[in-house]
Amino acid sequence: MTATAGYLGAAALAAEHLDALVVSGVRDVHTSVADRVHRLTDRLGGRVEHRVHDAVSGAIYGSIGVGLRSGARAMRALDRYEVGPSIEDDARGRFVLSAVNGLIGDRLRDEVPEMYFDAGVRVEGRDVELTREGLAAAYPGAGDTVVVFVHGLCETEDYWRRRSRPKRADGTTAPTYGDRLARHGWTPVHVRYNSGLPITENAAALSALLARVVEGWPVEVRKLALVGHSMGGLVLRAACAVSGDRDWTDRVCDVVCLGTPHLGAPLERAVARGSRWLGWVPETAAFARILEYRSVGILDLRHGLAGDVVNLPHARYHLVAGSLTRSPRHPVALAIGDLLVQPRSALGRPRHGAELFPGADTVHVPGADHFDLLNHDDVYAALEGWLA
Repeated sequence: MTATAGYLGAAALAAEHLDALVVSGVRDVHTSVADRVHRLTDRLGGRVEHRVHDAVSGAIYGSIGVGLRSGARAMRALDRYEVGPSIEDDARGRFVLSAVNGLIGDRLRDEVPEMYFDAGVRVEGRDVELTREGLAAAYPGAGDTVVVFVHGLCETEDYWRRRSRPKRADGTTAPTYGDRLARHGWTPVHVRYNSGLPITENAAALSALLARVVEGWPVEVRKLALVGHSMGGLVLRAACAVSGDRDWTDRVCDVVCLGTPHLGAPLERAVARGSRWLGWVPETAAFARILEYRSVGILDLRHGLAGDVVNLPHARYHLVAGSLTRSPRHPVALAIGDLLVQPRSALGRPRHGAELFPGADTVHVPGADHFDLLNHDDVYAALEGWLA
């Protein structure tokens, strides 16, 4: 299912959450601070001022909330009449949509279905019909070796077109990995999925999707390579493990994970701790609620996949880690890695215990942040060596 909302629907959603999170949060902080002050002033005979303050502040916050909710209802009504462009019509709108679904996609399915989308194969911003006819129309030059790209949290298939690193001297952007691998006979297929859903749910959806792609592909698929960025690598690994369809998993020859938090992401763990700490004090509890208002997909990044997820025995695994520093052993790299994922997590090397990918090919990209890995010359050179 593709999201059907327009920009007005997105604005309505923003207004609703501004009321539910920001305005209510400010009100709760204000009330908590005021209560501390009033407990002191009440002893000095300030009960009248206390009541006046509560009445005035309640009226102000209430009117702001009414205004935001009324505006949201009006914008949503206009959106249902298709006033304004669809949010799916351009890359910027799809960026907003994917970010929202990554943050609260598990809630949107039931609460705001017009903003929700699920897994699909995409070409030029549109879903591909997964029939032999639909796939043949979308991929007129389809070959028997297929490389599937799966994006990360809050991303879309458009992210693979990110500006290349390092920058080119003439100011142009390098072609995507898919475009470059197509020169070696690979047919690139880009998947979009709702990164706010649980990883296991996305894995099951991806497995079913790949089974349909292989079944309906215009020619017999001989080799299938899988490339995942960040969370996408976890979804790929889980899809291979949970799938009962050997028709597509038996064709997987290579699994490539770019900046994937196999051992978990430090930022998510830090947010979880911060949420607990903020919740202990009434004045900061509202901020804790805002931090807790994140999707199950984000929560799943805390520790990575379960230890019993088994790799495909016949596939080759390739792991890419980036770091902001030249050396992966620099204290900054050890702490935050590429800003979001540490090298040891991306390479599946825990401090204690066995490696997750013994014998896998590994590459470290120095001076690269998490999103540089989406289009980097060093990464492509490695892909070319592994797949071409």
